[in-house]
Amino acid sequence: MPVQFPIKLVDRRMLAPTVGHYRFVRDDGQPLDFQPGQFIQVHFHYADGTETKRSYSLATIHDHALGPGEAVDIAVSFVPGGAATALFEGLEIGGRLSASGPYGRFCLLPGDHNRRYLLIATGTGVTPYRSMLPLLETAMRGRGLEVVLLQGARGPDELLYGDDFRAFADAHPGFRYVPCFSRALPADPHPDVRHGYVQQFLPEFAPDPAGDIAYLCGNPDMVDACFAALKGAGLPGAQIRREKYVSSK
Repeated sequence: MPVQFPIKLVDRRMLAPTVGHYRFVRDDGQPLDFQPGQFIQVHFHYADGTETKRSYSLATIHDHALGPGEAVDIAVSFVPGGAATALFEGLEIGGRLSASGPYGRFCLLPGDHNRRYLLIATGTGVTPYRSMLPLLETAMRGRGLEVVLLQGARGPDELLYGDDFRAFADAHPGFRYVPCFSRALPADPHPDVRHGYVQQFLPEFAPDPAGDIAYLCGNPDMVDACFAALKGAGLPGAQIRREKYVSSK
């Protein structure tokens, strides 16, 4: 059994019509430190008393070792009729949940010597990349790394953390941010905005097995399609790192 600890809600806001941004602190005097790309699990019970849990990637822009009392962020998708949705919708500031972690290996690795990262996401799958921004900045400055972030959303109102990524791209010439909207476009789209699904535009960036490492995070159909495209471009499995997000009730 994982060791569980209490977390307390200190802030919440809506990122999109069906996605909330929640900020927690660990409530037992210990730090909730993590490696960018990792996730925590929130433990709770169904109405019949059955134990269950949900996993949430940590979205905190992580640029130092977190100490006791420092907050972490997660993005929560609301699913109609979902037990986890009811849990989070009813949680007030100061409310407590039980969590465990951090877990996962969907992280940037210190041994990477690639020339470029291809970061691909849909929905809340973009949250790990937000936490990675300081590490990416260090790598771009230290070894001339380039980064392309392809982020899928149905419309501008569902583009999670888009302002953060656009500001980072504007400040870092080696970082290219490409939002892909499958339905509605912004009124005044940036030149890097695309109309369609992320997997449609992956070939535009010519994945290169000699220099690229790709990260895939989001809905399973997108992850599978992009994995197949990357394999078709010659990237070996070791250069494709993936996590699938499944909305669960």
